[in-house]
Amino acid sequence: MKRRRTSPSCRKSRQPPLPRRRASSSPTGTVPWTPTMWGEQLYIDILNRAQRYVHIMTPYLILDGELESALTFAAKRGVDVRLILPGIPDKSFPYALAFTHYPALLDAGVKIGEYTPGFVHAKVFVSDDAEAVVGTINLDYRSLYHHFECAAYLRDVPCIPQIQEDFEDTWSKCRMVTRESIRKGSFSRWLCGVVLKPLAPLM
Repeated sequence: MKRRRTSPSCRKSRQPPLPRRRASSSPTGTVPWTPTMWGEQLYIDILNRAQRYVHIMTPYLILDGELESALTFAAKRGVDVRLILPGIPDKSFPYALAFTHYPALLDAGVKIGEYTPGFVHAKVFVSDDAEAVVGTINLDYRSLYHHFECAAYLRDVPCIPQIQEDFEDTWSKCRMVTRESIRKGSFSRWLCGVVLKPLAPLM
């Protein structure tokens, strides 16, 4: 029986939203009728500002050019970028599309782990022991562009080390994706991902 991994819980601070020099938490989200993609912009901003690490959990990985560039650029400049994805998927098509991103990410130095006990449903960014995003915003087109999503942005609050500890505990239960494991992986999964690539913005 596969186990579902969910987001860690945090106590929200009652400080005013997003002051840069004080502990804070603030809601953020996406709505499909506005041209401002708050979720994607926040994720890219964290990746661009990170100095030491950005650790990410997401059930789906269907990236546009901007997000893939932000992930690879952060890794190339020495940031420890790690992704935790499901080891047992709930949907085969998104799982196949995620596979198509693996080579470029690995070549840039991004580390990818697949959670072996089951399905990861957490949507988490945590960076530099200083800030985190926990909510419903996946790394896929539907979540970033088409859906109503919501998340909490956290900065310098006491629960951030707990989020990082939860990530490390989950990482210890992952199998590492490598170039060799990709070569030995399922040909049908790779072929399915390639065929579905033109439809990625609908997923």
